[in-house]
Amino acid sequence: MEAFLISAGVVALAEIGDKTQLFALMLAARYRRPLPIIGGVLIATLASLGAAGAVGTWLGLLLTPRVMHWALIVSFVSMAIWLLVPERPVLPPSVAQQGRGLFLMALIGFFVLEIGDKTQIATIALAAKYRALTSVVAGTTLGMMAVNVPAVLLGHVAGSRLPLTLVRGVAAALCVGLAIAMLFGAIHGGAAGSR
Repeated sequence: MEAFLISAGVVALAEIGDKTQLFALMLAARYRRPLPIIGGVLIATLASLGAAGAVGTWLGLLLTPRVMHWALIVSFVSMAIWLLVPERPVLPPSVAQQGRGLFLMALIGFFVLEIGDKTQIATIALAAKYRALTSVVAGTTLGMMAVNVPAVLLGHVAGSRLPLTLVRGVAAALCVGLAIAMLFGAIHGGAAGSR
């Protein structure tokens, strides 16, 4: 359960203001057809984060738990820094307003934008640490959808009124807080182990 909850929280924080969220928001604002967009985002998320989780689980078998713990701390700090860098919106090309065309555009666009993204990297690190592929992928998918579905449903209203700089700052602070808590755990656990 811990792997699921932490995965959901970390990826939800990482996705706020991310280029994939901005892409989904722009599709929603332009075409005002949320269901095909949400469907495309969901399938792309499952494919992208499922692959990342599989890579992370494989890495978890190769590396020691202590190394993975420190790698997760570094990934939280890196994610906090990455969150503070504003993403540039990706303008979607013109597409027919048919549901299938919009679904495919959301699916392909979201999947391509997610390659090497901070949420995918976080999924690799979480899967390596917890070695619980199903829980991590379910959690990261929930986190992605928890942030992207409201963005799609609110469309252009959310994009014009949401203070993304403030939201990114809060998300970065939470990532740093998680890194500090894990650092304290590593130091405390290391001290207890040396006694």
